[in-house]
Amino acid sequence: MLDLLKGPVLVVQEFFLLAGRAVRNVFRSPHYETDIALQMDDIGVGSLPLVAMIGFFSGAVMAIQMSRALRQYGQIGRTGMVVAITLVRELGPDLTALMVAGRNSSGMASELGSMKVTEQIDAMRALGTDPIQKLVTPRLIATCAMLPALTIIADFVGIFAGWVISYTLLGISSRQYWNSAWRALAWNDIAQGLIKPFVFAFVISLVGCFYGLRTTGGTQGVGRATTQAMVAASVLIFILTYFIAQIFVFQGSS
Repeated sequence: MLDLLKGPVLVVQEFFLLAGRAVRNVFRSPHYETDIALQMDDIGVGSLPLVAMIGFFSGAVMAIQMSRALRQYGQIGRTGMVVAITLVRELGPDLTALMVAGRNSSGMASELGSMKVTEQIDAMRALGTDPIQKLVTPRLIATCAMLPALTIIADFVGIFAGWVISYTLLGISSRQYWNSAWRALAWNDIAQGLIKPFVFAFVISLVGCFYGLRTTGGTQGVGRATTQAMVAASVLIFILTYFIAQIFVFQGSS
């Protein structure tokens, strides 16, 4: 039994050591501002069309589906409230994080894995450069800066899509929809919707870099590391969603 647990425990230990070193390097020089800017452009600007599209169709689907349920109780005018709460609390942060994980966490694993198998990281160490500070920390900073911004954009686009459906198909006036959506959101909802992507950013960046730096076995190992990073990041996003929701639910009820 102990032999079976040895491997997973070692992986978790290595991950937290990498996370600790990456966070510590945020407060140490050099900061590699150019690398941070390039990663922000790749993560933020590169993911913007995908995130906007996912946000739009999520809001549209929510408006269509929720209107059917609300119509049974004569509350179709509250469609904006349901769309806003659902997107800001859950769907916006979660779907945005999953899209960025699929695009960037796997990309980080692939990029660092290729550098690992071609011994570029070993050469970096030989030249006196810390690979964690050069490769991992800029990606961590960039993801933490851009994922909350992408989530805000996805939330707004989703609520706008809900208004389009409500106004054109459901006969809800613009004033009624936006008043319902705006009044439904409390500070607790906004805080929950912004804390989630910040936490998810740590998972997306660190998991991708972790599996990339552990790559072995040539090009086949790079593909395996890419898949592992995507799966691990997605699973951790859902697990963290549960625990963050529990914290806010208990805080709201106390």
